Amino acid sequence: MTRPPAPALPLLAPGAPFPPADQAWPEQSPAPGLVAVGGALDVPTLRAAYSAGIFPWFSAGEPILWWSTDPRMVLPVARFRLHRSLRRRVQQFMRDPRCEIRMDHAFAQVMAACASTPRRDQAGTWIGPSMRAAYEALHAAGQAHSVEVWVDKRLVAGLYCVGIGRAVFGESMFTTVTDGSKIALAALVAWCRHHQLPLIDCQQQTEHLASLGAAPIPRAGFLHALKALVGQAPPPWRFEPVYWTELMNSGCEQR
Repeated sequence: MTRPPAPALPLLAPGAPFPPADQAWPEQSPAPGLVAVGGALDVPTLRAAYSAGIFPWFSAGEPILWWSTDPRMVLPVARFRLHRSLRRRVQQFMRDPRCEIRMDHAFAQVMAACASTPRRDQAGTWIGPSMRAAYEALHAAGQAHSVEVWVDKRLVAGLYCVGIGRAVFGESMFTTVTDGSKIALAALVAWCRHHQLPLIDCQQQTEHLASLGAAPIPRAGFLHALKALVGQAPPPWRFEPVYWTELMNSGCEQR
């Protein structure tokens, strides 16, 4: 069966508005979810993209590519699966005075570590120099954040994400210790639960995220939820140890 030709792809000039996310290439196309090409990686463009359910993703040698996947992988905070083994890890982490969670203490260092982490499904990294510079600028503008796992005053794991209003968009994780990235994600979930943020956007489907409670939802549903969240005031990006206790007592699903 012959695949139908791909629809025309909008070529963005710097500063140009994005087409609606629901105009992304469909499932039967060569690149499902592709919205547009070009534009810029500056702070206003990134803010506009995420607010519209669109994110950049491209490799070295490619132009800037903008995506909005359908379905969209989302982690509903209330459905986070705190597996028994992870619960034990978090409890050990809570009790150990050498261990702490920090937010936005070493954003550039977290991005660099994520960029250098090999991906089993990719030959290289998509977090190239232009992406690092772009998200560091977004961080300086208060809309990109890091969740960091520190042991003995040493950064051992973490993740970075985008925060627009009360919407959280996960980007990438790294770890140098067993379950370190899971602890970072659990900390982000604990923070979201405390501040009553309902979901974390995971963008694309992976078995690892699914095992922790993430699930694909129709893009239309994601965009509807997003519209209500991005215009609200953001909570303070600061982690308190009591958030762990709240997570432990929350009744998160276990297996």
